Amino acid sequence: MSVKVQLKNFKNSNFHRGKNKFIEVLWYFCNLLFLKNSYNPISSIKVIILRLFGAQVGNGVMIKPSVNIKFPWKLTIGNDVWIGENVWIDNLAEVVIKDNVCISQGALLLCGNHNYKRSTFDLIIGPISLEEGTWVGAKSVVCPGVTLRSHSILAVNSVANKDLEKYSIYQGNPAVKIRKRLINQ
Repeated sequence: MSVKVQLKNFKNSNFHRGKNKFIEVLWYFCNLLFLKNSYNPISSIKVIILRLFGAQVGNGVMIKPSVNIKFPWKLTIGNDVWIGENVWIDNLAEVVIKDNVCISQGALLLCGNHNYKRSTFDLIIGPISLEEGTWVGAKSVVCPGVTLRSHSILAVNSVANKDLEKYSIYQGNPAVKIRKRLINQ
């Protein structure tokens, strides 16, 4: 006889939200009003709001409309970073985005998943790191615990479920290395 999933027994005891409920509710509405709002094109206001809620945000950061960020207090963004329309940073764990990173429209940085081998469907979380000069292509997914090494590229509509080598281009689901990245002057 097979064991079945019992969602009523779900466990996420290893997950800590990082702030109290009041701050979390306040963030929910600020996120909705200032970041997720497709009618707010003003990036500097978004940066100020993120900083107010504990995000570490560098200079020259461009955040397009309709961006969704779960927990700003678990987010570090370097200098000269571009975050495109409809990007979702589902940062149940720490997300570190270094300098000169481009996250294209519709990309998903996913720090959480579930343990399908457990009947309790326990939550699994892992940090994400996007090192300097990386590019996450449109509608791509970066999975929990993954690091995109310096100047690597995750091509359009690809899924990174393991670390990407530096100066390499990855494509597909799951993403595989297709060639080296060469940058000309």
